[in-house]
Amino acid sequence: MYNRNKIHIIILLVAVIIALLTVLVSLFVHSKQKEDILGYDIKRQQMVENQIVARGITSKKVIKAMLKVPRHQFVSEELSASAYEDRPLPIGEGQTISQPYIVALMTKELKLSSNHKVLEIGTGSGYQAAILAEIADEVYTVEIITSLYETAKERLSTMYPEVKVSNHDGYYGWEEYAPYDRIIVTAAPDHIPRPLIDQLIDGGIMIIPVGPPGYSQVLWKVTKEGDNVLTERICDVTFVPLVREQ
Repeated sequence: MYNRNKIHIIILLVAVIIALLTVLVSLFVHSKQKEDILGYDIKRQQMVENQIVARGITSKKVIKAMLKVPRHQFVSEELSASAYEDRPLPIGEGQTISQPYIVALMTKELKLSSNHKVLEIGTGSGYQAAILAEIADEVYTVEIITSLYETAKERLSTMYPEVKVSNHDGYYGWEEYAPYDRIIVTAAPDHIPRPLIDQLIDGGIMIIPVGPPGYSQVLWKVTKEGDNVLTERICDVTFVPLVREQ
């Protein structure tokens, strides 16, 4: 009887120790998660202050969106610590998530309102679409590379379920939902695609990088006024080429 009671006590002690260890591990993990979240929040705040506001972006809508969207969730886990650095990052398939300042600049130049319908060409990671969705009620985005499309669609369906995503050649826009108040292109064709101009409303704005691969690309603001297409040079940029169907 004595030995049996002793065994029961030992089992009970082991169970208590296991329970305590489980609680301690859970508290540690929760604390680490809170620490990580806080760390990313601080990095995002610094990104906006040092890379965006300091360079002259004053749009409250853009600043608010850039402060809110968790950029580290749009890159691989291996690169998450670098998500708020002042540079583009690879996302696979030879594509990148754009430098934060360029995302903010292009978004600012769109002059977005909440009632605008926006088309993005080049979903990539989905980050730019998320920024747009923080400002505009209707966002449509096209990605030709299937693997990136699938990842971005899954990510956006959880975070921004109202964003519509398609897997096709973005050179032709997305005629099903045209016309659009605004169009943004996040990869560089060698000319401004006519189908995109046709899918803009009268008075609509498109922001698009144009030029060959390398360092001779220009970011253009394109405004449609009836049959006229007005172009305004914004700055020199470097984007990946616009991928087309073969």
